[in-house]
Amino acid sequence: MKIINPATEDVLADVELADLAETERAVERAREAFPAWRDVAPGDRARLLRRFADLVDRHADELAGLELANAGHTIGNARWEAGNVRDVLHFYAGAPERNHGRQIPVAGGVDITFAEPLGVVGVIVPWNFPMVIMMWGTAPALAAGNTVIVKPAEWTPLTALRLAELALEAGLPEGVLQVLPGAGEVAGAGLVDHPGVRKIVFTGSTEVGKLIAARAAQNVKRVTLELGGKSANIVFADSDLAQAAATAPGAVFDNSGQDCCARSRILVQREVHDEFLDRLGRAVGGLKVGDPADPGTDLGPLISAEHLERVTSFVTGTPRFQGSCPPGRGYWFPPTVLTHDSLDDRAFTEEIFGPVVSVVPFTDEAEAIQIANNTKYGLSGSIWTRDVGRALRVARAVEAGNLSVNSHSSVRYWTPFGGYKESGLGRELGPDALAAFTETKNVFIAH
Repeated sequence: MKIINPATEDVLADVELADLAETERAVERAREAFPAWRDVAPGDRARLLRRFADLVDRHADELAGLELANAGHTIGNARWEAGNVRDVLHFYAGAPERNHGRQIPVAGGVDITFAEPLGVVGVIVPWNFPMVIMMWGTAPALAAGNTVIVKPAEWTPLTALRLAELALEAGLPEGVLQVLPGAGEVAGAGLVDHPGVRKIVFTGSTEVGKLIAARAAQNVKRVTLELGGKSANIVFADSDLAQAAATAPGAVFDNSGQDCCARSRILVQREVHDEFLDRLGRAVGGLKVGDPADPGTDLGPLISAEHLERVTSFVTGTPRFQGSCPPGRGYWFPPTVLTHDSLDDRAFTEEIFGPVVSVVPFTDEAEAIQIANNTKYGLSGSIWTRDVGRALRVARAVEAGNLSVNSHSSVRYWTPFGGYKESGLGRELGPDALAAFTETKNVFIAH
């Protein structure tokens, strides 16, 4: 597979893709490594994960450079992502010694529970945030005592491969963390179908997530699925309109809109709709699209020519506002604001996964909730209001797993993350993730 820099279209590397036989060998290596890794003392496992985190920190600039070149992330984003990988490892380095069971009162004896690792875990990673999402699944799985096989996206394997090298350098035993570049239909499907893989963590499209869930069911394999989104940013008339408009572009255009949490539907109360649009237009006009290595760049390229063609297909007619982007080589698309005569428009209902946002008016709280929930997705969203009661009512009514009031922050590594409806199954990050990588064993000891 030729790995392409999406900003220049230059070839960065040639990476050999694993076939089904190599996938099966990787599973066998992980199964062989599992008993010894499971039996590593909790404190020692914690020390290894901390050492891994420290190595990531020392190589942060290198990892950021790989992500910039391979995924087109801006340098600011890439540096934050390297830091997030480090922080997630440090957070779950505290987990092995806190993976507690319980003592439950019973008659005639003592009842205790154990949180035991599952075995081999497959982590299938998307191309939009390669090293961050890899570690969201890998760190808690390793902390719980599982062995892990990471299948990176075909387009963006470079940071995953480097992180696997750093894990070995940190002292993780051979076979405990493997990275398996390969096609989804081959290596990914091989992990999903293999009876020796006890759990699949998948981040990607809802369509592929449904296929994985169906195939995993053949072996009653556990799954965590983080899938698509079409999130709403709800702006009420009593909000700080200047702040809501100034921050809205970042909420949807970050990573050039290639983010499942993107607030790609902005719902604005009718009496401030026109004023908000004017403010939003000025904010969009100030965005810089260009060289990801330039610290002043706001948006880099899209990931591929194929994805650029898909995003372009959603913009028909004349947008309400549209920024600019570089000419020539690279997969560039300008930040774009759409308005709609019909809420059935394809651009308003489907996940675009690019720098395109739709703005529509609403009349009152009930209509805002109705529009926000009129989607098969339910991942994230924002609510802008000065009324605390309204903020709580709307937050409870909107069907989404991660909501922000007067901000756009959805993801912190110490809080749970995941979606409602067709946005996924299970939760990643925070204290919830560890339980997703363990089995509860109950033991009764008679007096």
